[in-house]
This record gives sequence, C-alpha cells and structure tokens, in this order.
Amino acid sequence: GISIKIVTGDTPGTAREIGRQVGLWTDKDTDRNIITGPEFAALSDDQLLDRVLDLKIIARARPMDKKRLVEALQKLNQVVAVTGDGTNDAPALRAAQVGLSMGDGTSVAKEASDITIINNSFSSIGKAVMWGRSLYQNIQRFLLFQLTVNVTACLIVLIGAFMGTESPLTVTQMLWINLIMDTFAAMALASLPPSESVMHDRPRDRHAFILTRPMYGEILGVGGLFFVLLFFFLLVFKHTDVDSLSDMLSLNYLQIFAGFGTLAFWTEGHLTAYELTLLFTIFVMTHFFYLFNARAFETGRSAMHFGGCKGLLTIVAIIFVGQVLMVETPILQNFFNVVSLSLQDWIAIIIGSSLVLWVREAWHLATARQLK
Repeated sequence: GISIKIVTGDTPGTAREIGRQVGLWTDKDTDRNIITGPEFAALSDDQLLDRVLDLKIIARARPMDKKRLVEALQKLNQVVAVTGDGTNDAPALRAAQVGLSMGDGTSVAKEASDITIINNSFSSIGKAVMWGRSLYQNIQRFLLFQLTVNVTACLIVLIGAFMGTESPLTVTQMLWINLIMDTFAAMALASLPPSESVMHDRPRDRHAFILTRPMYGEILGVGGLFFVLLFFFLLVFKHTDVDSLSDMLSLNYLQIFAGFGTLAFWTEGHLTAYELTLLFTIFVMTHFFYLFNARAFETGRSAMHFGGCKGLLTIVAIIFVGQVLMVETPILQNFFNVVSLSLQDWIAIIIGSSLVLWVREAWHLATARQLK
C-alpha cells in the first residue's frame, strides 16, 4: 500500500533501468510515469496534481523538485516519507511527514530529518514500517483485552450493588484483576514479535480511531457474554448453598428462578466464602483464556500459535500460578478473602473456562476452510 518514487539526478535511461531492476518500473509503465526535472518544473500546479500520483521516476531532478513533489502529494492527502543524504535534500526532508536521512549523509540532512538510517539500507525502512504496524496492532489487542475485562468487572460489581448483596469481587480481588489487565496483559501483548503479514495491509487512515468496529463488537459481545455467565452463577449461588460445582447438576433451576420477577428474589439470599471464591476464580480463568483470543485478534492465525512468544508464555504462567497460589495459600487467602477450592472444582473451572479458547479455534478453522 506504499507507493515508491525515485527522484534522482541521473539520466532517464539510467533511472528507468534501476527502477526496472528493483521491480518499480514494469512493461506496463509509459511516459506518463517518468519525467525529467525541466519537464517537472514546467508543469503548472494543477497539471502536477493531476499527474503526481502516476509518477514513478523523476530523472535529472533539480534541488527543489523533491520539495515540490512532497508538497503536491500532501495536497492530495498523502502521507509522505522522504529519503536523502545531501544538503539539497534538507527542504524535502523537513517538509515530509517523515524525513529519513542516511547514516553517511551530511549533517544538514540529518538535522532536517526525523530518523537517520545508520546502515543506509532501504530495507530498513520496510522493517520500520513492519514494526510500527505490528506495534499498533499490539496496542489494539491490549485495549481489546483490557476493555473486555472492564466491561465484565464493572457490570458484575454494579449489579451486585443494586442487588443489595456483598460485592461479588472485593477490593483486593479487583486489584489482582487490574494487575492482570493493566500490567501483565500489557507486557504480554506488547512483547509479541512483529509479523510480516502486516506488510500486506494497506496503510491505515491516520485520522481513524484506534478502536475499530470489530473491536467494539468483540468488547461488548464477549464482555457481555462473560457478564451473563457470571451473573447466572451469582444468582444461583445467592439462592442455594453450593459446596462444589458438581452440586449444580442436581439443582432445580425452575424452582430457583420461580421468583425472578419479585423484589425478594433480587434483594434476599447470601453468598458463602466458597461461592465467592468460585465466582472470583471463574472470572479470572475465563479472562485468562480470553488473553489468547485477544492476542490472535484479526491476525488470521490460530490462538495456539506461539512462535517467538516467550514473553507471552511467561506472563501466562505467572497469571495462572499466581491465581492458584492466591486461592490455595493460607497467607494470601486472608488477604484476598478467598478459601481453598477442591481439585474437582479447579478441573471443572479450567475445562469450562477454556471453552472460550476452543470455541474461537473451532470458528477459526471453519472460516479458514470456507476461505479456501
């Protein structure tokens, strides 16, 4: 999605041959795609704006041709990057959105530029674009995960307050959730390696908001789904005494929800320490597995692809081990207001929460086959 233009003092023949060797000039190109410096200077502003997007090569260019080219492209709302190494390139380097000077260039060119390419390699610009696009996507994935967690946490705490019951999540538990959401998730998603696949994407609109429509849909959809799941557990736990998740298999749900439309149904009932611990652990583990989904968001790849993701796997291990220690260690239990869970419940929570990941993987495989 990035158009390359050669501006050189060489002859048209030499410039055209160099363009052919690097793949810029093809057999389909005509005289409309190449121009000399004197011809370029003779164009009126309107003529230049009509032709500038088609130009690939300006040969026999003069010092100010580069700057005029930059300004013409900017008038057409193009984002322009300029490379240069000489003093004559300084005006164009300064006028462009991104000025790229060479490592062996003049001090004037370096001062006028935004970035200096130490190794003088054009491929370094491509790598910079790849890193920039990948980093932008990593920020989007972090926001996707963070806001999804926020939607769930805010709704479940808010509904608990309206129901007049103790908060489903305590202050210290919320601190742990925020630590996962803000610190660990940022570290995990920001450490993802750049992907060459981003080079097949067109440049994004620089005025576009960082949250896209698919992100809004996933934040509200997944966050809302997690809330409904936790809200269901909250209502059941409030009106029954559950000592194990297996107890839920024998409950009479019609009887439990018989008074759904009454005020007493919402205000009466209680939650035991074990039930609150189950709610907290289900909350954390569902979002734990959703972290993998957020990492693979709009990449077209499996969430189980871990190439070059050692940082992500380390953070994932810290979150999982931290949650287990928090629930099972007596010192931490007092601090986080939790009690130990049975091994049976741990297994049930992990398997049940992992459906978040496996459903996404099944959808990925199904859509991938359709595309083929």
